[in-house]
Amino acid sequence: MRILSLLLAAGLVAFHLGLIFSGLVPNLVSRPLHLALALPWILLVAGQSPAMRISGIALTVLGVGASLWVALSHDRLSDQYGFLEGPGQTAIAVILLGVVLEAARRAIGWPLPLVAAIALLYGLFGQHIPGEFGHSGTPLPSFLGTLTIAEGGLWGSLTGVSVNVVAIFVIFGAVLNAGEAGQGFMNLAAAAAGRLKGGAAKVSVLSSAFFGSISGSASANVASTGAITLPAMTRLGYPKRLAAAVEAVASSGGQIMPPLMGAGAFVMVELTGVPYTAIMAAAVLPALLYFLAVWVGVNAYAARFDLRAIAVEDRPPLRDVLVTSAFFAVPFALLLWGMFGLGFTPQYAACLAILAAFALLFFDAQGLGSLRQSAGRVEAALLAAARQVSMIAAIIICASIIIGVLSITGLGVKITSLILSGSGGMLWPALLLTALACLILGMEVPTTAAYVICISVAGPALNTLGLDLLQAHLFVFWFALLSTITPPVCGAVFIAAGMIGENWLRVALTAMALGFGLYIIPLAMIANPGLIALAETPGLALLNALQIGIGLALMSSGLIGTRGRARQVAMLGAGAAVIFAPLAF
Repeated sequence: MRILSLLLAAGLVAFHLGLIFSGLVPNLVSRPLHLALALPWILLVAGQSPAMRISGIALTVLGVGASLWVALSHDRLSDQYGFLEGPGQTAIAVILLGVVLEAARRAIGWPLPLVAAIALLYGLFGQHIPGEFGHSGTPLPSFLGTLTIAEGGLWGSLTGVSVNVVAIFVIFGAVLNAGEAGQGFMNLAAAAAGRLKGGAAKVSVLSSAFFGSISGSASANVASTGAITLPAMTRLGYPKRLAAAVEAVASSGGQIMPPLMGAGAFVMVELTGVPYTAIMAAAVLPALLYFLAVWVGVNAYAARFDLRAIAVEDRPPLRDVLVTSAFFAVPFALLLWGMFGLGFTPQYAACLAILAAFALLFFDAQGLGSLRQSAGRVEAALLAAARQVSMIAAIIICASIIIGVLSITGLGVKITSLILSGSGGMLWPALLLTALACLILGMEVPTTAAYVICISVAGPALNTLGLDLLQAHLFVFWFALLSTITPPVCGAVFIAAGMIGENWLRVALTAMALGFGLYIIPLAMIANPGLIALAETPGLALLNALQIGIGLALMSSGLIGTRGRARQVAMLGAGAAVIFAPLAF
C-alpha cells in the first residue's frame, strides 16, 4: 500500500510539473486528469470504515473513469459546444457531479458541497420559482453538458488555476517543508526576536509569517509552528489564552502574506486578469501592516504580564541560523530571480525553485544527509504535495459548480442587484453587507472558496459603486479570512486552544483583540487606495502604509495596553481618525 501511495503521489507531482514544461495541453485533457489524479487521495484514506472504504473505491473507479473519458474524448466533445448527446453522456455527467460533491464533502465537510448541491437544484428547477429570482430554464442536456463536458463548470478557468499554478506552488511548499526550511524559519525568527521582551511570542509572529508565506493555510501553520512556539511560550510563563491567541493570529496572517496567500493570489490572477507580480505588490503592504499590529499588541501584552525574552542558551547559534536559512533562501531567491530577473511565468520560476529545494532535501545542517534520511524526506514531500494538491482540487472544482450555475442561470446578476438595492446605492453599506456575507460563508467553507463565491456575487456590485477591481478582490479575500479567529467558528483558534489545553472562547476573545487589524485593514484599503498601488506609486503607497501603521499602533495600544475606559476610547478614536483621515495632499 505504501509503494502504491508513493507511485500515485509521484505520478501526480510529475504530471503537474510536466504540464509546465510540455507546452500547450488542451484544457479538456489537463483539467479532467487533474481531478482523476486527485480523487484517490480524497476518497481512499486510512482509517475508513468498511462501508466508507467500499464506497470510496466505487466512487474512485467511477470518477476516474468518467474523467479519463472526458480527456480521451476531448476532440469530439469540443464540437458539441456543451450539449450532451445520448443517455451515456448524461450518465457520465451525473457521475462527475456526484463524485465531485462527495469528494468535497469528504475533504472539508458538508457546507461547500451543500451550497453546490443547492445551486444545482436551482439550475434544474429554478424556472418554477416565481418572481425576480426565478430563471427561464435551460434544457437538461445543455445545463449538465455546460458543467461537465465544456470549458465551464467543472473544467472552467478556476480549475485551470488549480491545475497550472496552485498545484505547482503547493508542491513547492511541500518540498520546502520536508527539508530544513521550516527549521530555518524558526532559527531566523528566534535570532531576530528571541532576545526581545515577549520574545517567544514575537518568534511565533515572525515564524508564522515566514511559514505561512509558503503554506498558505492557517490550520497547517498553527499545527506546524505551534508545535514549537506554544511549549516555548508556556515554559516562559505566558498565560495559556495569550500563547494560543498569538499563534492563531500570527498563523492566520499566512493566508494574506505573499507569495501563496492560501492559493488566493492565483485565483485572483484568473478572476481579475491582473498579473501575479502586481497582486503580490498590492498585497504585501497590507500583510506587513497586519503583522505590525500584532507585534504592537504582543508588546502591550509583554508589558502587562512582564513576559521574558528567550534565554541565551535557548537561542540558536549564529552558524545554525545562517546554514538553515539557506534551505529556504536559495529556493526563494531562485523563484524571485526567475520571475523578476529572467521574466519567467510564476509557475515556471516555481518549477526551478522546486528543483533547487528538491536537491536540498539531500542535505541537512551538518552537510550531506544519510540515504535513509533523504529518502524519508523525498517520501514526505511527495505525500504532502499529493494530499494538499488534492484537497485544493476538491475545493476549487466543487466551487466551480457554483460559479457555473451562477453563470448559466444569471443568478449572480440578480444577487448583485439585491446588494445594490439593499445598500441604497452607497458604497460603504454595500461593503458592510459584503463583509457580513464573507464572514458567514467563511465560517463554513475554506477561505479560498468563500472568497470565490463572495466575489462572484458581490464583486460586480462593488465595481458598479466605484470600487477598483483589485480593491474589491482584496477586500473580499481579507474578510473571507475573518472566521479563522472570529467565533462561533474559528478554526485556527480551535486548533491552538486544543494544543495548549485552554478554553477556546477565552482564546478567541484574546485573538480578536490581538488580530483586530484583520477587521480594520480591509476598510483602510478602501479609504486609502494608494496602499495597494505599490507598483504604480510607491511613494504614496509607503506614505499610506506609514499613516495606517501609526493608526493601527494607536488602536492596538488603546485596545490592549491602556487601562481605563475613557483612555481606551480616546486611543481607539485617535487611531481610527489617523487611518481614515485623508492625506493633506
